Amino acid sequence: MAGYSGDKDDYLRRLKRIEGQVRGIARMVEDDTYCIDILTQVSAVTRALQAVSLGLLEDHIGHCVVNAARESDEAADAKVTEAAAAIARLVRS
Repeated sequence: MAGYSGDKDDYLRRLKRIEGQVRGIARMVEDDTYCIDILTQVSAVTRALQAVSLGLLEDHIGHCVVNAARESDEAADAKVTEAAAAIARLVRS
């Protein structure tokens, strides 16, 4: 079971909202909307995706990493390494 299972509906709602925002940005480009207005919307979508990412990361640590730690030291080390790599990717993006 995924660590986010309890929040799956919330994540899906947020992602559908983000999808709508991205479609709106595409319409703005098609309509030759002022650049700064488009950039403002891109920033909003970026923040929304970051919020989803942080939530998923928190769920991963609280569920997957904790369960791996209960399993064995090796499993815990692997999950911590995996989480650290995910955090590094988020920080770079």
